This record gives sequence, structure tokens and C-alpha cells, in this order.
Amino acid sequence: MQQPRSVAPAAGRLGVLLPGMGAVATTLMAGVMLVRRGLAEPIGSVTQLGTIRLGKRTDARAPRIASFLPLASLDSLVFGGWDLFADDAYESAVHAKVLDREHLDPIRDELQAIAPMTAVFDPRYVKRLCGTHVKEGSTKADLMEQVRADIRSFAERNDCARLVAVWCGSTEIYEEASHVHESIESFERGLANNDPAISNSQIYGWACLLEGVPFANGSPNLIVDFPAAQQLAARRHVPIAGKDFKTGQTLMKTIVAPGLKARMLGVRGWFSTNILGNRDGEVLDDAESFKAKEVTKRGVLDYILQPKTYPTLYGDLYHKVRIEYYPPRGDAKEGWDNIDLIGWLGYPMQMKIDFLCRDSILAAPVVLDLILLLDFAARAGFHGIQEWLSFFFKCPMTAPELYPEHDLFIQLMKLKNTMRWAMGADPVTHLGHEYYD
Repeated sequence: MQQPRSVAPAAGRLGVLLPGMGAVATTLMAGVMLVRRGLAEPIGSVTQLGTIRLGKRTDARAPRIASFLPLASLDSLVFGGWDLFADDAYESAVHAKVLDREHLDPIRDELQAIAPMTAVFDPRYVKRLCGTHVKEGSTKADLMEQVRADIRSFAERNDCARLVAVWCGSTEIYEEASHVHESIESFERGLANNDPAISNSQIYGWACLLEGVPFANGSPNLIVDFPAAQQLAARRHVPIAGKDFKTGQTLMKTIVAPGLKARMLGVRGWFSTNILGNRDGEVLDDAESFKAKEVTKRGVLDYILQPKTYPTLYGDLYHKVRIEYYPPRGDAKEGWDNIDLIGWLGYPMQMKIDFLCRDSILAAPVVLDLILLLDFAARAGFHGIQEWLSFFFKCPMTAPELYPEHDLFIQLMKLKNTMRWAMGADPVTHLGHEYYD
């Protein structure tokens, strides 16, 4: 056994701030409310249903993660957020058409009590939406201070002991870090000077870091994935994680691709297309927003298959990704993959995957796990990039000198070994020599 870290107790109410109170956020809120009342099960949540093995296999110790880690209880969660539309959480959930009324109506009063705060919104960064419930300010620094005031006001109104924020808003246009993102000082000058390289979402991220609020980025946006934000997170001792929730098609890639590589089967082509009709699909119908999503989706195979290490098997891989906005499908998207394989002696094979999934149903438990684990990280004294949470993201953040690990099973091992390490339990290596020596 190792020495466990000192973890502050999860006492008091945990405020959950969600920039973007659309389909994902309201599905999460409704789900937690239903689970608290015993009306549903938290299926898909690693923290609520997952177990963690401790010691040898013969020890037969595998408690629930929720009982092994001192996590905040679901009863302690208090929800709030921002949105560019004024609909309360119930109205937004009805509009999203993810959950049936039989699930929404029993918690209608609770959802109606959650009204969004006005959003920071400039349509230059999300071109397919037109916000009507937005903040006004002369500079981005002014808007950021308004968000900070919202955070403090929410915490006071709801008697919150701690806060966590998870971005559930739309995908912005593709952007790479520029000179304004290089340091805390340059970013603060950019806020004051309305630098166009600072997007809507970055204003939220910066405000949360200044307020000491742990932040997870569920989109491909450049929210906290740049040097200035990481410097601020270190200075303020705030944990950050991201980016882009790993839910449907990319989840399948990080399951299937490691299996093909493990068996040394070659891949010549991987064609992926999605059709979906929710607000996310509408936003991604814009080429600049799609590019941001495409980058996070395409990078997965390169890192898993390692074409430079295995040029014969993967050096000529042709990988194409498409997302098509198809309104009749709503939140029930379809991900279709065609994989052209090469087997023994170069003989061709094919694999086809058709994943008929529900985007927000897959994303909601991911958000819940990130809320609870980021809060745990903060109470355990973790700060900066939380690479151990890579399991939940398409494009995991890492230290600048590291490449991201995309293999879902390696990510899961890292996730659970970090939990063991934090609680003073021995990491599990799966070596197993002790059973045979």
C-alpha cells in the first residue's frame, strides 16, 4: 500500500455550471433528478456503476468507484448555466426532443426553476445560430467580468461550497493558438483590446479559472487548451480537462482500432460519416465549425495505429470523416463506418459498423463523471491538465511534450490507476506472475 493523498471531504453543495443549456446539459440535469428520485438508473456513468479492482484477482475486492472515491453525492449537485436563448431547462429539454415527456413531466418544476444566465455570444464564432439572450459589453474584458459576477452570484444564491464547470455549448469555428494565447499578460491585453482570436468560449474558460472553478471542455473549441490558460490554471491551482466529449463514432474507433492493431491487421481505408439533426448538427453544417470537429475526429487513428512505426500496415491509410445535417433525425444520430482491412498475405477484408445512437444520451453520463471527478481532483490538490481523464475525450489534453493516448483501454487503465494512486492503493499492472512463480 502507498500513502493516500489528503482529499478534502465532499461537504456542502456542489454547484455545476454549464455554458450551453441545450440538449446535452438538460439531458444531464433531468437524468440526475430522475436518479435522485429513484425513477431511473445512471446507465453509462463510470463513477456511478463502474467498479475498481483492488489487489490481486484472488482477493475478490472490486468496490464501486462511487464508494471507493470520496465523490460528491448526486443529492449535493445544484445546476446552473448560460445560454443564448432564454428558455428554462424544461423548455429547452422539450425543444431538444431527447427525453420523452413521461420522463420530463415528473421533474418539470425542478427543471423550470433553472433559468439560464445571459450568454457571451458573438455570431462570428458560431455562424449558424442567432442569440437573443446575450450579454452586452464594450470589451471582452467587460464580458468576462460579467461572467465572473454570474459565477459568484450563483454560488451565493445556492449556498455552494464548491463549483465545477463543463462546457456543453456549440462548436465554434476552427482556431489555432496565436500570439494572444501565449501568456497570461498577452491574453489579458487581448481581452481589453477585443482581440478577434479570443472566442466566446475562451471568455467563459478564463472567468472560471480566475474564480478557481475546475473546467472541462466538451467541445473541440480552443477554450483552455493554450499556454496562457494552462499558466493561469497552474497559478490558481485549478484542474482543467478536455477536449471534445467522446461519445458515438469516435468512441467506436477507440474500441475497434486498438483491437485491429493488437492483431497486426492492416487498414487501408476508414470512411466515417454521421447524420444528425440537433442543434449540434446545424452548427456543424458550417464548414469552419466542421473543421474544428474534423480535426479532433481524424487525429484518433493516427495516434492509435502509429503509421510511422507500422508503415506496412497503416502507412497508406486513407481516412475520411463526414458530418451531415439531417433535421428529421434529431438527436438520434447515425454513425456509419466502412473499414478496408488487409490480412494474412495481403488479402483484403472489410468491416462495416452502423451505430444508431443518441448523442445526448451518450454525452450526459460523460458530463456527470467529469463533474464528479474534477471536483474530486480539486479536493485532492490536483491542478493543471488532468490527463488521467483522457478516457472521456476525443482529443485529450496533455503536457506540451507528450502525444495524446487515444487507446480506450490504455485510457481506462490510466483512469483507474490514478484513482488507486490517489487513494493509496497499489496500481494494477495485470502482470500476474505472482500466481505462477
